[in-house]
Amino acid sequence: MKLACNGHTVHATYCLNIHPAQSWEENLAAIREQVPQVRACLGHEGEFGLGMRLSAQAASELAIPGRLREFASFLADQGLYVFTVNAFPYGTFHGTRIKEDVYAPDWTSVERVGYTLHVARILATLLPEGVTGTISTVPGTYRSWTRPETLGDIVHNLSRTVAELATLETETGRRIQLALEPEPDCLWDTATDCARLFNQDIPRLAEIPESRVQRHLGICLDTCHQAVIFDSPTASLRCLLDAGVPVAKIQVSAAPIFPCSKLGLAQAASFVDECYLHQTAIRQQDGTVQRFPDLPQALAAAQALPPESELRTHFHIPLCVDRWETMRSTRNGLDGEFWQLARQAGIDQFEAETYTFNVLPPALREQSVAENVAAELRWLRE
Repeated sequence: MKLACNGHTVHATYCLNIHPAQSWEENLAAIREQVPQVRACLGHEGEFGLGMRLSAQAASELAIPGRLREFASFLADQGLYVFTVNAFPYGTFHGTRIKEDVYAPDWTSVERVGYTLHVARILATLLPEGVTGTISTVPGTYRSWTRPETLGDIVHNLSRTVAELATLETETGRRIQLALEPEPDCLWDTATDCARLFNQDIPRLAEIPESRVQRHLGICLDTCHQAVIFDSPTASLRCLLDAGVPVAKIQVSAAPIFPCSKLGLAQAASFVDECYLHQTAIRQQDGTVQRFPDLPQALAAAQALPPESELRTHFHIPLCVDRWETMRSTRNGLDGEFWQLARQAGIDQFEAETYTFNVLPPALREQSVAENVAAELRWLRE
């Protein structure tokens, strides 16, 4: 959706990674079949922006010149446009065990560079004139994979990518910004980590001018990820802006909150699944926070904690759900100050991302995917 806000245009959409699709044909089928249903449920008749998700396979298949031209023509005919791409998961993202493999290949690898630039060239072809394109990506690497040389290797590869994005803008007139997406237990998972990267590590290690970094590298702030580790999304956004870190887009998402009571933990256990990694944090009443790599480990530890303790897990729940039995939503942390900061900073890309819809407990997916996405976008629009 294109929304007017403070005299400028804001692009709001949902991430297509909610639809299982690995090949380009599967991606196109989702766009042809699912997006019209979402628009109809939403009652939106104007132009509709897409938040695409392209695997390495789909990007390779779409990049064939004739196929890309056909897709661009299809978008124009349907009143659709592409302004952002999720290039975080390289491979399969639904229906099988993914867990920490979602971070591979990470930013130490040339495969990640090549894949990202492949997506960037596609986006440059599809991007409307005057709109900055964004590509969300892995926040460096999974923290337990780090070695002494990891940071230097990552900054080197980010520098290469930024240099190529600058060249791409010169050649096409389309500006694309790579957006690192902080996530729990990754190399960069807090706003403070990101501020250190942009203000200390990149100036010390990068091989490109700061002006290019500011123009072609930024942060994709996912509000679920920050809330899981008990970092207020508002405080995180303020920290990034005060540190001069470019915020390229905001993924508006929510995590579930459970009390560590018997009933609360039983309900939390219904969120365990074998597909995705659900990093979890528990805060006790004295403010002590314990973090766990996945939900099962947290549930085991929580048995010995006071029932008033609070458990939060990395599981994207629909924005339109406020509470369910003992569960509450971190969406309530997206307060007026958060939206005011975003407006003042001129952030113009917002994307609802509830990719875990198909593995939610049945009580939270009684609506169809289209009805759920439309309800999320109505909440976001308001």
